[in-house]
Amino acid sequence: MKTIAVIDDDIHIGNFLEELLQREGYAVLRAYSGTEAVLLLERTRPDLVLLDLMLPGLSGEEVLSKIAGVPVMVVSAKVGVEDKVNLLLGGAVDYITKLFDSRELLARITVHLREGAAPGLAAPLEAGPIRLDPASHAVTAAGAPVRLTKTEYAILKLFLQNPGQAIAKSVILDRIAADTPDCTESSLKIHVSNLRKKLRDATGQDHIESVWGIGFKLNP
Repeated sequence: MKTIAVIDDDIHIGNFLEELLQREGYAVLRAYSGTEAVLLLERTRPDLVLLDLMLPGLSGEEVLSKIAGVPVMVVSAKVGVEDKVNLLLGGAVDYITKLFDSRELLARITVHLREGAAPGLAAPLEAGPIRLDPASHAVTAAGAPVRLTKTEYAILKLFLQNPGQAIAKSVILDRIAADTPDCTESSLKIHVSNLRKKLRDATGQDHIESVWGIGFKLNP
């Protein structure tokens, strides 16, 4: 049975989503604030997250930045194109506005759960103190857990598959396109910079190097 976490402070919408999902055979987890959502996701790993943006405590955007390895669908009343673009670039796999058609929501959920289904367990990737486990999507550096966005995770996975090799920006964008189709060359620099900082904060060392005229490489 697939498990879906519903993170929304609106009791009525949350109850509607829970009833709808349970009728479709899903198990449902609930959180009513951003802080509660982070605690919930530290203890459990759902197959999909439905995330509202306007939450008490931590905002939905802040919660999204702390989720790695789990597909996140934003369900929000915000309808601006810029809001949607920023959230998709920030790691969300989809964005659906309230009020939504329940059939469309269920169809999108089915697609993202199907895309996230792993055909088999891959061996962990390691380089120096950095370790990425594709099975659990857990990332550690010097033994400390590192929380990455979906895009940061995809970039690090590519680096770990090619440690010490300079990878062109165009190659990175092409290789991660399936997981993060909205990543662009300009936003790539920001994602790599954020990834570099998170790894440096965990180990006290810089692991990602800019290669002038080419792109980036991982120095374990």
